[in-house]
Amino acid sequence: MPLKRPLVAAIVVAMLTVCLSGAAFGASATATFNSTYKKFHDLKKNSRRAKYRSNWRKVERGFKQAYQADTDGPFAPKSLYYLGRTNEELGRWSGLKSDYRTAVEYFSQAVREFPHHSWIDDCLYRRAVIRYTKLNERTNARRDLAYLLDTYPKGDMASRAKRQLSKWGGRVKEKSKPKPKAAAAVAKPNPQRSGAVHATATKGAYLNMVRYKSSDDYTRVVLEMQGKVPFRYKLLDPAPEHGRPHRLYLDLMGATLGPDVDRKTSVADGILKQIRAGQNTKNTARVVLDFLSLQDYKVFPLDNPFRIVVDVYSPQGGKAEPGTKQTVENSQYRPPKESKEMAGDLLEQLGLTVNTIMLDAGHGGKDPGAVANGMREKDINLRFVKILGKELTKNGFNVIYTRTKDVFIPLEQRTALANVKKADLFLSVHCNAHRNRRISGLETYSLNLAKTQDAVRVAARENAVDPRSISDLQFILTDLMINSKMKESKDLAGDVQRQTLKSVRRTWRVSDKGVREAPFYVLMGAKMPSVLVELGYLTNASEAKRLKSDAYLKRLAEGIVTGIVAYKEKIERFALK
Repeated sequence: MPLKRPLVAAIVVAMLTVCLSGAAFGASATATFNSTYKKFHDLKKNSRRAKYRSNWRKVERGFKQAYQADTDGPFAPKSLYYLGRTNEELGRWSGLKSDYRTAVEYFSQAVREFPHHSWIDDCLYRRAVIRYTKLNERTNARRDLAYLLDTYPKGDMASRAKRQLSKWGGRVKEKSKPKPKAAAAVAKPNPQRSGAVHATATKGAYLNMVRYKSSDDYTRVVLEMQGKVPFRYKLLDPAPEHGRPHRLYLDLMGATLGPDVDRKTSVADGILKQIRAGQNTKNTARVVLDFLSLQDYKVFPLDNPFRIVVDVYSPQGGKAEPGTKQTVENSQYRPPKESKEMAGDLLEQLGLTVNTIMLDAGHGGKDPGAVANGMREKDINLRFVKILGKELTKNGFNVIYTRTKDVFIPLEQRTALANVKKADLFLSVHCNAHRNRRISGLETYSLNLAKTQDAVRVAARENAVDPRSISDLQFILTDLMINSKMKESKDLAGDVQRQTLKSVRRTWRVSDKGVREAPFYVLMGAKMPSVLVELGYLTNASEAKRLKSDAYLKRLAEGIVTGIVAYKEKIERFALK
């Protein structure tokens, strides 16, 4: 269903505004990186221009754009490395510790996201030098070099790291942190902002990794465990006399700190200042989130592997999120009938348009998804989102992807990407499977408690967990659903299901499995309307054959686009009443 010409123009303008300044729309990661690389080295050589902060910020924006253009591509780790180098050079001119801390964080992000890239030993080495010489974090610096030597012994930085570590006193002798006395507590806990999750601890469990995705108004922190543990969390009031902001701590009972976990990670994204990790007692690892200011947050565990997710949100400040009808009602604004331009501005300012859509190809990499009739779900999903992306682009939408190739992305990271990139809609694509090979059909899900055993089965399969654990997840979900886009997501699911069936039934007989609700990991915490589409059953021979056909996938895509357009138009009609 093509959009009207004025609406297409409006969407194109909106798409252009989200692009980073100073860069051509649609520029490739390769071209952007190469041009910014040259600017970086030219600036380094020009002391007259290098002393101005604004010039380094321009270079930083270029490398950021190169990274964001393809976050899984070959230039992503290189862009992160040079973001670190840019801020390191900026720190050299400014003398500010904050610039050096930003450099450390970019090097750390590269280490977390691309541990097998050939530049990671360079990131570790430069991070160590900054920590030792600029930030007075000498113990962490020695740990960095020891980790480099253990993990990348054949890398080109190994010999330098060995010499430097020897000069700095060698490896750190790790000791368990003594249990603090009760009287040492300075901040008063807020009993309304605490909680605990009980579980049977796995023997030898440890905190394996702390990772996060972040923007100026949202951060998702994930504590990935090796083994399952009970945990508790508590928000501590600020202690301004000691320079302490609000802090949220999580105690992982029966766990130790893994060898690769950074003791301190600078974030400084507008929400969080830093993340700290340590061995609080012999049997309890502690992770502390230092806020720049108090924000709302949610904490919930996920399984396989066991991990604890902390979502941190900034206040909206009166700005509505995409698809939120209530905010329009509260705004009491009614644009003049003769002023369509003013109405369009209102929609844009309140976020009540659908411009940017994130497409998520389910599974990938080491996770093939359903496998049947000679097909792998991950391959069909990826083929389809590329077809769907082209159809959405034709209709004026800006399309971004969680993955564009065969890579593994944790489920909780997919929604985090959508939040960080401020997508207006999130659509996760999957194929179904069943023991009964006669079952076939199309179904669309939104996030909610599962109301049928079949919904439980599908959620368990997509979450890669035992169906028996869904009951625990539903208890957790009750709290997470507060302020989520449940109504909007259900409306979107209905439009997508209805229009997709209408599209494919012009040629094929397709069973309507309905609009359903279930607790999917991949939809949890989404700030925008989000749905999960099951394109069909790979275990059904006839449906599997259709899903091999580009013609069928294109017809499915056309139907989904029509459904999204219908949803978009409903939002705008409501907003302009």
